Amino acid sequence: MKNRHFASILLNWYTTHKRDLPWRNTHNPYIIWLSEIILQQTRVAQGLPYFEIFLEKYPKVSDLASAPSDEVMRLWQGLGYYSRARNLHQCAKDIMKFHNGEFPKSYQELIKLKGVGSYTAAAIASFAFGETVAVVDGNVFRVLGRYFGLSEDISSGSGKRAFESLANEQISLENPAEYNQAIMEFGALHCTPKNPACTSCPLQAGCFAFKENLVQELPIKLGKVKVKTRYFNYLYIKCGTQVIVRQRQSGDIWQGLYDFPLEETENTLIKVIEDFAFFRQFESIIEKIEFDPESTFKHILTHQRIFANFVTFVIKEDFLSKIDQWVNDSSMELVNVEKLETLGKPKLILNFLTDEK
Repeated sequence: MKNRHFASILLNWYTTHKRDLPWRNTHNPYIIWLSEIILQQTRVAQGLPYFEIFLEKYPKVSDLASAPSDEVMRLWQGLGYYSRARNLHQCAKDIMKFHNGEFPKSYQELIKLKGVGSYTAAAIASFAFGETVAVVDGNVFRVLGRYFGLSEDISSGSGKRAFESLANEQISLENPAEYNQAIMEFGALHCTPKNPACTSCPLQAGCFAFKENLVQELPIKLGKVKVKTRYFNYLYIKCGTQVIVRQRQSGDIWQGLYDFPLEETENTLIKVIEDFAFFRQFESIIEKIEFDPESTFKHILTHQRIFANFVTFVIKEDFLSKIDQWVNDSSMELVNVEKLETLGKPKLILNFLTDEK
């Protein structure tokens, strides 16, 4: 099923239309790996500033490996999918510990690294070491599915294997890295999910989807993500310059990040101050309450839709010692506002704090 014409068209298109991105001007596997992890499920415009910050802060894998975990999470905050940051940090440590600070040079070894899947392993192997192995991301699914009319479900294991097989059949043997960049760029800029530029497409003459009027139907993705709705009632408890925070643990979203004391409810948010358990606990020492039950924050994740409200309790400074004791007994922390700024926090918390200013 090899189609050299397909690869040739993509390579010619890429020569004219490729974006000048910093990770394309290097064969350094660390830089390529860093960019691929940051850009997973992230638009280039959003991910590029994070890439630049990480590379400036940690110019070598050894720098990242030795960084404090809280610092890495703080730099990552706002980018989402925080397991990527944890895996990124652990992978750097593993490379230092088990690989003498050097990235493995083959796809089969790269895929064994923490947080490195088939796509990322192929990208590093191809871009850094010139291995002839095809990358398959959302853009590649779309270009291949439309052009060749591949009808397998990309959300299934068999569908992914079919696309990987086809991708490896089409890859340029002479320039695999350039070809991989070309097909991804073509999907990102030209063969887009909505409103692709079919009328000016250099692949139009051989495109199955265009000829059969199936552009919007291909590729096929049958698997539907089940979205859970959750209701978070946060308490922003201040005593002088001190704020109560907690570090989120494993088993739920935002592991390792910091938020505030939380009362999660079913079906709806708390609308009345007296319904907060924390209110009854602190009622006698609260100096001021700020709460607008109609001011709701909404945060969308891949599998969850979160609605949140925030109530602010200002505690009399005379009771700081009591608050400190309560914090010690409840596995929370009391930090000053300067320390709060340095902690890694979910985007939802950042949005609230921004509104507070």
